[in-house]
Amino acid sequence: MIQLDEQLFLWLNNLGSANWDWLWLFMTNKFNMIPLYIVLLIVSFRHLGWQKGFLFLVAIALLITGTDQVTNLFKNGFERLRPCHNEDIAPLMRLVKKSCGGAYGFFSGHASNSFALATFFTVFFRKQFPAMKWLFFWAAVVAYSRVYVGVHFPLDIFCGAVYGIMIGWIIARVSFRVLEP
Repeated sequence: MIQLDEQLFLWLNNLGSANWDWLWLFMTNKFNMIPLYIVLLIVSFRHLGWQKGFLFLVAIALLITGTDQVTNLFKNGFERLRPCHNEDIAPLMRLVKKSCGGAYGFFSGHASNSFALATFFTVFFRKQFPAMKWLFFWAAVVAYSRVYVGVHFPLDIFCGAVYGIMIGWIIARVSFRVLEP
């Protein structure tokens, strides 16, 4: 399975071209997503009010903390090298970012965070804002950007997405019971 994951990574990563690198570097930079997060928070506060909106914000903070901490536990527990740190893979790939990041990449924090947020907002606001489901497209683009720039294998992305969806769903369901809009 690891060999297939490495082959799929090399194929996907080498599909990239210098003409599109700017887009994927933009998508992989978490700070570029701040406007989206601000819009989501404005929509949330307008719909929930200030008191529930603050508790909603606490739920999001718990969600992100949970995804980040579990992601780090997995990275340090599995110790799977990122493609750009793997001596067998690195010479065959495109590293689009200036730096590779930490040594280990299983599983992707970008994937787990973006899918957790997409799931959380979609589940919480499924009746009021059906368009929230488009956040899954955004999450998939962010997750794929990590393969494109050369810092994660597809399996890192897949497992991060699955974990993000699970934790996002759980926290959204609990939050919904407490904060019912």
